[in-house]
Amino acid sequence: MADDDNPVPPATVLVMGCGSVGAFLAARLQAAGAVVHCVGRGRMLDALRSHGLRATDIEAAPVELPAESLHLHERVPSGLLPDLTLLTVKCSGTADAARALAQRLPPGSPVLCLQNGIDQAGQARALAPRLDWLTGMVPFNVAELEPGHLHRGTTGRLAAQDAPVVQRLAPLFAHAGLPLARHADMRPVQWGKLLLNLNNPVNALSGLPLRAELMNRGYRRILAALQREALAALAAAGITPARMTPLPPHRLPALLEAPDWLFRLLARRMLRIDPQARSSMADDLAQGRRTEIDDLCGAVVRLGREHGVPTPLNERMLSLVGVWPPPGEWPSADGLRQALQAPVS
Repeated sequence: MADDDNPVPPATVLVMGCGSVGAFLAARLQAAGAVVHCVGRGRMLDALRSHGLRATDIEAAPVELPAESLHLHERVPSGLLPDLTLLTVKCSGTADAARALAQRLPPGSPVLCLQNGIDQAGQARALAPRLDWLTGMVPFNVAELEPGHLHRGTTGRLAAQDAPVVQRLAPLFAHAGLPLARHADMRPVQWGKLLLNLNNPVNALSGLPLRAELMNRGYRRILAALQREALAALAAAGITPARMTPLPPHRLPALLEAPDWLFRLLARRMLRIDPQARSSMADDLAQGRRTEIDDLCGAVVRLGREHGVPTPLNERMLSLVGVWPPPGEWPSADGLRQALQAPVS
């Protein structure tokens, strides 16, 4: 909560990309006192207009906002002067979103990119250099449980590139239950998050909720192998990924490969996952949307090629997602491992 030493500043926030993460952040920030405008697509906007916005949380009390209190838009409204814009579109939508923001926001407007991948802010800056692009990171999972109901099923602290606007609005985010960790250099944080996000395709292809999938040693061993390739490429590039769990990144594969009883004992914090939580990539596959696999495994493959480190499992996972499994069928851990060891046609 805010106090006299850290008052909540008045703020207008624009959420560009009102999907699961964007809508959840919008709900928390609006409940904390911000004026929040959301730009999104028809399906989500229709759900919010019909049902309002409900945000539940594994750690905090729920937030419920009636539909009439929401500021919903299909495009960036003219004349809006947000104190901060949160870019929460999928990575594939970065270019279109950057162009749309550049057309409507005044020069110098700060935009915090809260996306997966490694260089979304850099890509956006190349297309819209007059805006002030900042790098951020969302560590937790948000799932749409039903129309208008977004649920955070895992824990973690938002991270953001340190900047005056981030410092000024930090009390607002803290009051919203979204404390910000500020970093001068976000690249190690992004790679630390990407190492964990390599579980997204494993989870999506398993057909299981996140917690159930992580309790299966066979799937964990696949994740460990993907991480080992990424860690080798990072070492060759001279990049030290940030610690995102109680263990340093280089020790994660060994933990993942531990027997179930030992993993359950040592990974209690990692397993603080709501039974309903699933990866966003699982949702994308289920709804026939383009996934972010190229920004996850693809980033590992590109880094490996740049530094002469082979990354065959990440490369095959890049090919598998979207073409396998057949509709309604999910591979066992053994089946997925065999598919990763064979060329993908």
